[in-house]
Formats: sequence, structure tokens, C-alpha cells
Amino acid sequence: MSSTDTFGEARAAEERTARRLDLLHRTGSVVIGLGLWVFAVLGFVQRLDFFSTQGQPVLGLSSNGLLSAISVVFGAILIGAGIRGGRLSSTVQVVVGALFLLSGIVNVLVLNSDLNLLAFRMPNVIFSLVVGGMLLTVGSWGRFTGRLRADSPYSREHSVGTFEDPQLSPELSGIDLEGSAAEAAAARELAEAERAVAEHRARPEVVAEVRALAGVRRPEDRIHAWQQRHAGTAPS
Repeated sequence: MSSTDTFGEARAAEERTARRLDLLHRTGSVVIGLGLWVFAVLGFVQRLDFFSTQGQPVLGLSSNGLLSAISVVFGAILIGAGIRGGRLSSTVQVVVGALFLLSGIVNVLVLNSDLNLLAFRMPNVIFSLVVGGMLLTVGSWGRFTGRLRADSPYSREHSVGTFEDPQLSPELSGIDLEGSAAEAAAARELAEAERAVAEHRARPEVVAEVRALAGVRRPEDRIHAWQQRHAGTAPS
């Protein structure tokens, strides 16, 4: 299998991972947004006092009209983000999740006081912390948390390079490839091959090809040598 095939497989794996992450982020955003809407609608049905600090029970939680209205707004934001796309819903979940955690911390300090404008009780505090944690976990999954997988679309954001394709390895990232599309393609293929070798997922023939270039020091020469080795296999 040629390096072009290896590069194509890596692209396909990245696309599959991107679709899974997109579905996870969008689904999480919509589901939690719908849950907030259900809570808000049940509060409106009971015609709760808007600014009551005592609140009335709704689904085991305390609520008033203001909390119902806020739930509608945040539910709409989450659902709208989930409809628009996975990257946006990921960002929105992280932001809203942080706000939920902050709400739980702040409201626990004002329980049973006149500053308890959202009529929180301890179950509300626990709910706010749990939902905030869920939003942060789902929203950051595969994007911010832990070591990003090589096939994660978000891992490309952390790569550095003067060429527009961020998959170039650090060794090749400072090369100006504007003059030749063929050299740019060869650089991408070589970068992916070197990455596959470093991560121990390359095929034996790819490992042999990369090791054959070990004596070539200059990155430009490595690209040219790689291009010459595969000149006969390139599609016409």
C-alpha cells in the first residue's frame, strides 16, 4: 500500500471520528435543552409567582416564574446550538455548563434568604452542579479533555505550520510550499507517514520508506526524495 493510501485512510478515520463527535455534541446539547424546556413548561402551567423566593415543587425541584423563564432561554440556546452543528454545540455546552456550576455554588450561599431570587433549594443546587458537570463533560469530550486522538479533527487545531495544512509535522512546518502543489501533496504524505511510524500504526512498507530517508537531513531534500520515490505510483 502506498503512502497516498495511508494518507487517505487517516483522512477517512478522521472523518469518522468527526462524525461521532459531532453526533455526541449535538445530541447532548439537544437532550439537555429539551429537559430544561420540560421543566420550564411545567412551571408555567402552574402559574408560579415570578419573583417568589419560596418557590413551588416542579419535578422534585423548587421553581418560580423567573427560573422557568431562564430555563426556556438556556434550553433554546442549547437546542439551537445542537441544530446548528457539533462544534458550536460543544462550545455552548462548555460555557453553559460552567454557568450551571457557578449557579450551584452561588445559590447555595443564598439559600433561605431574600437574595434567593431563583427559589433554589438544596435539590436545585445538586441538580445545577450535576447538569453543569454533564454539560462540561459532553461538550469537552474529544475536544479539550485528555490527550487528543490522532484522528480527532480537533487535534489538528493544536498543530503548528506555515503551510495551511496543519497536519504537517514540526520538522516540515517551516517550509514554504506555495510554489508547487505536488510538493505540498508530497509534504502532507510524508508528514502523515512519519506520524504513523511514530505512533506505531504504519504498515511495514511505509516504515521502510520513512527509515530510508533517515540520512537526509534537510526537510526540503526529504520532501523531494519522497516525491521522487513515489513519482511512478502517482496517478496520471
